[in-house]
Amino acid sequence: MNYLSTPPYFLLALMGLTLTACGGSGDDSGAPTTPTVSYPSYTDVIALGGDTTTFDASNSGHGFSTPSLNLTEDELALHLEGDANFEASFTTAPNSEHPELDGLGPVFNNADCNSCHQRDGRNSTPFLAADQTRVKLDSSAGIFLRISKASDQPCTVGTADNQYCAPIKVPDFGDQLFHRGVLKARADWQNNAFVGQADVYLSYERHDVTYADGVVVSLKKPIFEVENPYDAPGETKQSANVTSNLLQDDVLMGWRNGMPVFGLGLLEAIPEASILANVDAEDSNNDGISGRANWVFDAVKAQQGDENPVSLGRFGWKANTPSVRVQSLGALRGDIGITNPLFPDESVAGTSLHDSYLTRTGFIDTGEDANGEPEASAAFSDSVVFYAETLAVPARRNVDDSDVREGPRLFEQLNCSGCHTPSFVTKTSGDIGGLPMSDSLKGQTIYPFSDMLLHDMGEGLADGRPDFLADGNEWRTRPLWGIGLTQTVNPQAGFLHDGRAATLEEAILWHGGEAQQSTDDFMALSQDERNQVIVFLRSL
Repeated sequence: MNYLSTPPYFLLALMGLTLTACGGSGDDSGAPTTPTVSYPSYTDVIALGGDTTTFDASNSGHGFSTPSLNLTEDELALHLEGDANFEASFTTAPNSEHPELDGLGPVFNNADCNSCHQRDGRNSTPFLAADQTRVKLDSSAGIFLRISKASDQPCTVGTADNQYCAPIKVPDFGDQLFHRGVLKARADWQNNAFVGQADVYLSYERHDVTYADGVVVSLKKPIFEVENPYDAPGETKQSANVTSNLLQDDVLMGWRNGMPVFGLGLLEAIPEASILANVDAEDSNNDGISGRANWVFDAVKAQQGDENPVSLGRFGWKANTPSVRVQSLGALRGDIGITNPLFPDESVAGTSLHDSYLTRTGFIDTGEDANGEPEASAAFSDSVVFYAETLAVPARRNVDDSDVREGPRLFEQLNCSGCHTPSFVTKTSGDIGGLPMSDSLKGQTIYPFSDMLLHDMGEGLADGRPDFLADGNEWRTRPLWGIGLTQTVNPQAGFLHDGRAATLEEAILWHGGEAQQSTDDFMALSQDERNQVIVFLRSL
């Protein structure tokens, strides 16, 4: 691994203990040896984000919302401007009183950034009441569905001719399902007012996992049902004659939860070579862990005229976006329906729904140029991107607790660090997202606990939906920094890509595929040792 190539502490952690003679100089009396426990070098690390780290986040509902501590005065002003814009709620156009906030939709998932990234963390997991078998996603849902058509064969080499292996859009829908809409988004709006492309329902199936010591943990898996698509109102997958493009058997769907947005600039500032140094696609070291890079279309490079607009994927659940700029402005256009300088066209432009909406409503946009595009200005867009790039990473907590200190040793013993690479050093110069990077991000030693690569996590977590070079079983390793504050920031937040895990223990138990051996080894630990792993994670 790049951060410390086969470090001594790693080998010692795998062995668990190392024996040291203690009989004294020249004493060969046969005195017994004393075991000495070896701990990883990050055991006592507190400042996970280097100089950007905030130390005022403990037990705070706003623990993810602090600006990086090393911003200049001008940068702080831009960050705070972005903070306000991140929380701005958009409205249907035209809005004569606040024209800068109109342009919502016409179909969308949420009206503001904060709804999917509550207090800059994860969104709330939908819960079912005792008398409910399923729940319909509404304005409170921060989860949505990615959609695409199945390909005849896997795409392994991206070219301009195959759209760089981008997901194949569902005809007349796109690659994201929008369950909400403005009043007249649909032609049948009298019966489906404020409904988007389709209704989405969520339910759960459950099963138990039992440890050798008899402890039982109940796990839940979200199940989604899509009904009432705009191109065939009232239709379901169970209809006698399914005609909707959305409900065809070759349409792939996958849940996506909103992710925390702190520390993102630091992740983008990790040198590409440092990430690629951990790639082991053929598992040459026979540890059962591969790690692959996802190479994805880069809208920034394309806008700049690059002949090969492809970059290393770093963000998104499948590492399907290359930069904070592409991720943020893509979500602004996609999740909310707000066009911007990087994505000036509506995500549903050219679909029957959009064409009908424009015809029926005589819609007049109030964006910046003569054609009403884009709806978000360059200044608005740049501030939101900078905000997401410069949110501080919270410091670790309780590092002196004896159980917390045992956690890193077990973390290494279980080979969790095989994917959750503890540390990187950010680059000292260059651009991020096509613009010069802030000095606050340069040369920082950071501890994200992620290799930023794709890994096969097994059938249990698979959504079966490829995304650029990522296959249906692969997910990018989630950074673990800040994870211990997740449910302090939002008590209803869940873990994993679809929020299925209510606790960190549940999240671990869902790990399969390349992580199956680590999960099996975790289950073989004593209850006290399992708790030590968990409290270590909570300290991050």
